[in-house]
Amino acid sequence: MTERTESAERLERPLIQLAKLVGISTSYVGMSNDYHEIDDDVLVAVLAALGVDASSDEAIAQSSKRIRDARRSRLVAPTLLHTVGEETRIPVNVGVFDIPSAKITLEDGTRYPGRIAYGPGDGSKAYVLNDKFITTAALIIPADLPAGYHTLHVSVAGRKQDATLISAPARVELLDQMKYGHLWGWMAQLYSIRSANSWGVGDFEDLSNLLVDSKKHTGSDFMLINPVHAAEPVSPLTPSPYLPISRGLVNFTYIRPEAIEEYRLLGKESLDQINQLHATVEPLNGDSQLIDRDAMWRAKMHALWIIFKVGRSPVRQQEFDDFVHEGGDALEGYATWCLCYDKWGAPSRESTNWEQRLDKNSAEVAALRQQFPDTLNFYRWLEWIASQQLDRAQKRARENGMRIGIMADMAVGVHPLGSEVWWNPESFAKGATVGAPPDMFNQQGQDWSQPPLNPIVLENTGFAAYRNLVHNMFSHAGAVRIDHILGLFRLWWVPADKKPIDGAYVYYNSDIMLGILALEASRADGVVVGEDLGVVPDYVADSLKKHGLLGCAVEWFEQFNGTFRAPSDWRPYALASVNTHDLPPAAGYLEFEHVNIRERLGLLTGPKEEFERSAKAEQDAMLRMLVEQGYLQDALAEDVKTNEAAVIEAQYRALKGSPCKLLAASITDAVGEKRAQNQPGTNNEYPNWRIPLADGNGNVVPVEGLFARESVQRIANIMRD
Repeated sequence: MTERTESAERLERPLIQLAKLVGISTSYVGMSNDYHEIDDDVLVAVLAALGVDASSDEAIAQSSKRIRDARRSRLVAPTLLHTVGEETRIPVNVGVFDIPSAKITLEDGTRYPGRIAYGPGDGSKAYVLNDKFITTAALIIPADLPAGYHTLHVSVAGRKQDATLISAPARVELLDQMKYGHLWGWMAQLYSIRSANSWGVGDFEDLSNLLVDSKKHTGSDFMLINPVHAAEPVSPLTPSPYLPISRGLVNFTYIRPEAIEEYRLLGKESLDQINQLHATVEPLNGDSQLIDRDAMWRAKMHALWIIFKVGRSPVRQQEFDDFVHEGGDALEGYATWCLCYDKWGAPSRESTNWEQRLDKNSAEVAALRQQFPDTLNFYRWLEWIASQQLDRAQKRARENGMRIGIMADMAVGVHPLGSEVWWNPESFAKGATVGAPPDMFNQQGQDWSQPPLNPIVLENTGFAAYRNLVHNMFSHAGAVRIDHILGLFRLWWVPADKKPIDGAYVYYNSDIMLGILALEASRADGVVVGEDLGVVPDYVADSLKKHGLLGCAVEWFEQFNGTFRAPSDWRPYALASVNTHDLPPAAGYLEFEHVNIRERLGLLTGPKEEFERSAKAEQDAMLRMLVEQGYLQDALAEDVKTNEAAVIEAQYRALKGSPCKLLAASITDAVGEKRAQNQPGTNNEYPNWRIPLADGNGNVVPVEGLFARESVQRIANIMRD
């Protein structure tokens, strides 16, 4: 029998104890229920990425003592969590005869009037520090402390310390319509759906029209779109929306120039210039083969500069100034990074590259900002316009009756050479990237190239980076989907120069991060969905449910040992869909597009026939479930090719048979598209995130008339009945 836990001898080793002390898991159980222990060299490298020296026995001993001493020498932890409506006991380090006292400054700057009592600690053993015994007492935070980001002021024997006190609701409450029923909406890759007025790529004006039209013609209540985090300022643009430059800001390449208020101020010459620029990319709207972001942005950026230079009215200028002030350091960092990229070229790993040589405090960076104030302001302005247009789309959705509107998608991390990492390098681990351990789809594991947030820095800064990110996401949307929600609990860190298989899990304070989600969602009257597909420990699923977060139920993944679960057995707290963006649309999947892609690209680890048999067996099992549960007639299941549309519709009827609180229909399924948007494990071998929306015959499907199409109406009729 395979050993499932580490031996007592291993657990006694100083390196293992040091790793566990800072939240590094020294063993794990994989997707195939296989047990692994992390090698010493990997642990040493991951510790180094956290800033902890474990390079020798002496260093391990010194690091362990330094960390333990630091934790006992502080009065309280730098970030604390309180649950609204519950009494919370906060551990405080005191001398044997010391009596702690505390007060709270609320988020709005006023003093909390309630009394903060103290009591005995948790009974842990006293700790000797500088020849003094340190024990633990408890500060008792009353249940009536309001929700918010507060400051706890602690005093003990003449010493004082402040800590961030996050007071959050216990859970994200369901919207009224979801308590006894469900809401449904569409899934869309925004860039892929163009209108006659697009610049070759779907934009925020297209999104606004998609939202309004989908509500008017199909009755949907939300639209889940791809991440629209900030991107590069000049070509080439990274195709993947899951590798953003900054997660806290908006992708300004989605701006529609003609929808900017100042467009109306342009003279004939400027209007002619913009019309000519649009004419150069307008034919791209009819290209069903490939999205060309770079051609779009070269033309659109020139048009936006023309509009920017026309100026603004005093009222609009004040709005812009207010936006810049509120954007603060994050906006300034992104705009400065864009300026450097614009004038000095793309960042790279080369030692001579500006991003490697310079930081935000460098004299050269300050000089560049002074030399090109207009360009710097242009990048601030672009972010303002992008935010306005995204906000307008959400506002129109709600005004037209959508209960949720935009469901924004939050990427796991950021580009390693992006503005967030360059401007705030101290927030990220150095010498490691995020990925995933081996599984049945990627036997060597995955390296996503993104640097992880340092959990130690998060705690020391009141989780400010994460708080700001979640707040910004909800400021533009009615719901947020968090890609790889497991990352709030643990992330697979891959040390530099190691293979993805040679990584380790690093744990995060999930209680605080989930509390932040609950607080921000409650303030926005919003919904949180966590993408929890793959290997998810039971404690994660339990915690998500406890906090009122919805997971994901994907019909093609709801199977066990070759048998598909009846939709009635799916969990209620989930967003249910037939597929995901990492799978071909329903028509493509039924025609084994996933098999053909992998064969074409050489991604199969065995014979094609073997994988095809497996895919056929999976499809047959799905069909059996649909027939047995009454969603598909037996005769139709006998000939999938002829009855493809009926089989797809049966899969959507099955969604309606689930108790899931949110249901999502894919626009690609509704129009008959067969091509996958993304093929995991590839980069440029496949045009990931560059597939325009087309029907089953390869014809472009535009925004205009999309939701009036017969095939779309058939899916909509199923979803709203």
